Amino acid sequence: MKLLITSRADDNIKDMTSLTFPYIKDYAKKVNADFMQLDHESGCNHEQGKWHYRILKHKELFETYDRILHIDSDVLVGPEAPNIFEKVPYDEIGTVYEDKGSRLPARRSFMRDVQSKFGDVGWTEGYINTGFFLSSRCHKEIYSLINDEHFYEGPGHDDVHIGYNIVKFNCKVQELPYQWNHMTMFSEPWNGSPSRFDSHIIHYAGVGVFDNSCGDRLSQIRQDLEKIYG
Repeated sequence: MKLLITSRADDNIKDMTSLTFPYIKDYAKKVNADFMQLDHESGCNHEQGKWHYRILKHKELFETYDRILHIDSDVLVGPEAPNIFEKVPYDEIGTVYEDKGSRLPARRSFMRDVQSKFGDVGWTEGYINTGFFLSSRCHKEIYSLINDEHFYEGPGHDDVHIGYNIVKFNCKVQELPYQWNHMTMFSEPWNGSPSRFDSHIIHYAGVGVFDNSCGDRLSQIRQDLEKIYG
């Protein structure tokens, strides 16, 4: 079984990847996976001006790899993170859903929007987040253009595009607990305000600031790195 971990990044976010990539690469070694940075020279032909769509390169990469885990470049992987490839069966997609709590209304509206544009596929719940997202060769069609010709151009970008295709192609999904993609939303009161430091994966998506004392997500990542790794 040939495994790969990808991450989207260019030189313009080196300040961030210099902090996060060492731990993503350590995790790749731990799970016996190759690592590939999807940058502007990665051969992805599906950007349409949006770096999010570099993930569609996975369809081509499945000619070489059996399973691919995508980890966003604004993610810290904890030292005790288990092997996700052993947790999720080959024929299932592994992802955390984010149509919950404070984000539920907006995420469900994105789901309705894509179906109003490209056809109703019965997608009513289960909004994926590709910040930590595992798929296998049998799922390669989810990385296709919608109806073979369209990108989703609305809010949510690749999450909505790929989520739509997951439902369209009737793929099996294992919903992972939030500890596999702990964004700020999962530290909110609706979820019991759990500590991100009890999760395997901390994802600094969007503003990415968990503590008000940090002015930006880069400062937050540096502070959290010190706490996690010393």
